[in-house]
Amino acid sequence: MNANFPKQNENSVGNIAGESSKISAGTTIKGEIQSPNDIIVDGNFEGRIISQSRVIVGAKANIKGDVICNNCDFSGNIEGNFFVKDTLSLSGSCIVNGDLHIKRLQVELDAKFNGNCHMISEEEFSRLTNSGKPATQPEPAKMPQQPAGEPAPAQQNQSRFSVSHPFGEPRKQNFPEA
Repeated sequence: MNANFPKQNENSVGNIAGESSKISAGTTIKGEIQSPNDIIVDGNFEGRIISQSRVIVGAKANIKGDVICNNCDFSGNIEGNFFVKDTLSLSGSCIVNGDLHIKRLQVELDAKFNGNCHMISEEEFSRLTNSGKPATQPEPAKMPQQPAGEPAPAQQNQSRFSVSHPFGEPRKQNFPEA
């Protein structure tokens, strides 16, 4: 999968076949979801959402992580960043805490946004999403070195698992246990 998403008709609302993946209200998913089709989120998601089409996030949805897509209609809550090749639409009910890397932005009155907005070209979108370590990628926590003979301090229990880069390059991500 690469960041050179196919060009879509400006009047296109989604993919040609009308297929979509949905995270229903009351559902919680952690990890990464990748799809060439639309992704609809009405539940809770922690990780990364990657779509070569449109991501639609409902008013009661909560996302903790990044959204990478061609277009996004956002009405929920997010703590994370958007990388949108074309248009991000923020509804009046949304709360965004994170940075926007987008070509176009549409914002309704009463939308809440805390972060930075970077207007980017398609080339910049490809560069940001193809790099092995996006600028917004947090570095894994490093444990301090202990002098010999001293006991190590108690360590916080954390889950560590591999999360693939949206375009095939593996990386490590730390998620604290719930």
